[in-house]
Amino acid sequence: MIPYAALGAVLLALAISALATPLSKRVATRLGMLDMPSRHKAHSRPAPLLGGSAILGAILGPSLLAIALVRIWAANGLPSWLPDEMKIHVAGAAGRAPMALGILLGSLAMHVLGIIDDRKALGPWVKLTAQLAICVPVVMLCNVHVLTVAGEPISTIVSILWLALITNAFNFLDNMDGLSAGVAAICCAALLAASAGIGQLFVPAMLCLMLGALLGFLIYNFPPAGIFMGDAGSLVVGYFLGVLSMLTTYVRPDQPYYMYGMFVPLVLLAVPLYDMLSVTVLRLRRRASPMVGDRRHFSHRLVRRGMSVPKAVLTVYLCTAQTATAAILLTRVDAVGAILVFAQTLAVILIVALLESGDSKAT
Repeated sequence: MIPYAALGAVLLALAISALATPLSKRVATRLGMLDMPSRHKAHSRPAPLLGGSAILGAILGPSLLAIALVRIWAANGLPSWLPDEMKIHVAGAAGRAPMALGILLGSLAMHVLGIIDDRKALGPWVKLTAQLAICVPVVMLCNVHVLTVAGEPISTIVSILWLALITNAFNFLDNMDGLSAGVAAICCAALLAASAGIGQLFVPAMLCLMLGALLGFLIYNFPPAGIFMGDAGSLVVGYFLGVLSMLTTYVRPDQPYYMYGMFVPLVLLAVPLYDMLSVTVLRLRRRASPMVGDRRHFSHRLVRRGMSVPKAVLTVYLCTAQTATAAILLTRVDAVGAILVFAQTLAVILIVALLESGDSKAT
């Protein structure tokens, strides 16, 4: 029954997103929320924003409904029609409702920040400060941590930085039709596969909703895109992936070689992280602000080398799928296997770097 429930969550979010995206497009056009062409933009005509509202709505609506139901069931008794394999999770899910609400509130705050930035571009440091102001309470109050073995102070600092890093990585990656949404969908699917069978409920459920929301949006966003997610979407997508990558339990401690599981997020997100870090280095070398957009991304370089936009986007998808597959395997291998996974990931990144090399005429 659990696999059917997961499939149902994906399809529900997909349907909501697919229905809400055209509505968001009309609202964006009416409000003048348009992404105008410029030197560092890949599109040639004004494109409606607010696609991120459809993505968030497809995640937020079912999530709030599920939280309300488990709280009611925990307080008043379980309905007889609920399958036994789901009944055992109700009490735990109800107990984690405050944490879930805090995480959802953080996503809503990121969405509002993105809308403000889409409407009237904020300064890069104002935007980063606002992101950190959202990340700090989410990490500290919702118990979203990594590296807990290092102690609370170090774990908290690393968790805040990781959440801000992944949030911005997908904001950076939103530079071409269908790119950020498609890469995020691949990462969601891989996180689901990596954590399958561990016994978690909240994280897989959120990943299912997020996967469905992204797929529903991609119907309209794949090249040539009819609508963009904007910062209101890319910040939310990166935020959710940052949170869920920290909350995911990849392997049980009693499994052999379980320590390699801590590297799953790094391997899984290797391509977006590489894109962000390499673009930042290029901008700093040119004494430009690392937070101001340009056309030095991996996807832009592929287009300048002769690829069409759809082919460039699919190439990044394939690179991400390769590292995502390696990340899934990392939870099931011994030391030799882990070395091979790391070597394969490094090879993918080197291929990306070779495709980028020799093209320094970015505008």
